[in-house]
Amino acid sequence: MGFARTCSVALVGVEGVVVEVQADLEPGVAAFTLVGLPDKSLTESRDRVRSAVVNSGGAWPQKKLTVGLSPASVPKAGSGFDLAVACAVLGAAERIDPRVLADVVMIGELGLDGRVRPVRGILPAVLAAADAGYEQVVVPESAAAEASLVPGVSVLGVRSLRQLVAVLADEPVREEPTDEQGRPDPLLAGLRLPGTGAATGLHGPDAARPDRGHDFADAADLADVVGQTVARTAVEVAAAGGHHLFLEGPPGAGKTMLAERLPTVLPPLDRQESLEVTAVHSVAGLLPPGRPLIDVAPYCAPHHSATLQALVGGGPGIARPGAVSLAHRGVLFLDESPEFGSRALDALRQPLEAGHVVIARSAGVVRFPARFLMVLAANPCPCGRFSQRDMSCECPPSAVRRYQARLSGPLLDRVDLRVEVDPVGRAELVQRGAGGESTATVADRVRAARERAAARFAGTPWRTNSEVPGRELRSRWHAGPGALDDAERSLERGMLTARGLDRVLRVAWTVADLVGHDRPDAADVALALHLRTGVPRGVPMTLGARA
Repeated sequence: MGFARTCSVALVGVEGVVVEVQADLEPGVAAFTLVGLPDKSLTESRDRVRSAVVNSGGAWPQKKLTVGLSPASVPKAGSGFDLAVACAVLGAAERIDPRVLADVVMIGELGLDGRVRPVRGILPAVLAAADAGYEQVVVPESAAAEASLVPGVSVLGVRSLRQLVAVLADEPVREEPTDEQGRPDPLLAGLRLPGTGAATGLHGPDAARPDRGHDFADAADLADVVGQTVARTAVEVAAAGGHHLFLEGPPGAGKTMLAERLPTVLPPLDRQESLEVTAVHSVAGLLPPGRPLIDVAPYCAPHHSATLQALVGGGPGIARPGAVSLAHRGVLFLDESPEFGSRALDALRQPLEAGHVVIARSAGVVRFPARFLMVLAANPCPCGRFSQRDMSCECPPSAVRRYQARLSGPLLDRVDLRVEVDPVGRAELVQRGAGGESTATVADRVRAARERAAARFAGTPWRTNSEVPGRELRSRWHAGPGALDDAERSLERGMLTARGLDRVLRVAWTVADLVGHDRPDAADVALALHLRTGVPRGVPMTLGARA
């Protein structure tokens, strides 16, 4: 009788659970039994592992073989257990010393020829192994850079099962043939989600999220936006304080241009934020090959036909991350927001408040991070021409009310900044040098404002003004004398709710950080009220002139 064990990782959302893979050989009719709550793709590993071992030059044991995945109560999905199962079987057959396998975590799918293929979720799996105290991890060679992002873990990247067996058995390692340069690597097939290939015009996340590096910043500069002083100020305040933004205006006024340029003024992600974002995209299969770490704010803009599961996550079996999680630490842009389903929009209320989304399914409960900056864009009516200054709209009043009511009051109450984007006039459009400040200039002010907020919140769990609870903001950080008088009068008149007053105070602190004030004064609160209610308060809207 032979017995061996090694370890792998089961992913539940973006959190991992270390799984002990045990192999037991007993005399009897040759059979291969896999137990421990495996899903369909994991059950099929019996055939993949057998072929991989034989094609790698090994002998398959002709005995009764039982492979157990412990703890048995945790659902296990995917093909990432293949490598651990194969090594546990070879350890039980004494091809490998079982003592060498006991403290090693193995993650990877096996091809029938014994090659090791990468799987989704390598980073969160290695993070889970490190948290459990494991120091040695074996992953596919093409995913070694991603696994090496985790400190304190020794990573071995292998290209084939034959190569791994030689390393573990302390034998000479044969050089594995690699594909010729310029030819497609079949080991990377299947890692990307459908819909990001060449036929769609989107070659992976770099094209799908226009926030990649300085090339995009140069091509999509904030200076390209003509006019729109109030909307540009709102974008800057949103970036500095992490405030949600609602842009309402006719088609062609520049709402999408402003939203697409918002990620370019956000500061780069720090190390912890980069790991969080990379883990989510790794699980979703959107991590580009050759770029193991995402260090810039992501940008996600789903179509208005997106379902509830596409927005907040879900799907059959173990839930997958949705758009709110793919936009974690970045921007979620909902263009034509009234056209989204009401159930999908109202489902955003919980992640907007909590910073995460919890999805309960029969297969288990999954928690995904969802700390994003939401930008809503909408036309004022079905035809898009309704405004107080333009009388060309032909929509009946009832149609206008129905259209605007598609965005519920509880959802809009969670949006700090609400701005009306007016059409650009001919004089502004043809005027030479009509553009405003560049992305680089605004990004410098945003970075300085975030540094001031970080210094103020040192020793607390908060990073930006939008995250601070209203009670803490009122009790620990006070505005200037008389600064809130106008806001309190708006509360008494019913123009603000209690939640709205807290959000005005948060925005006022962000404005103060942008202009360099130690605490908000009456002008900072007046600007915050303007951006919240849309009613002018007689204060300058250009922050660059006040800073």
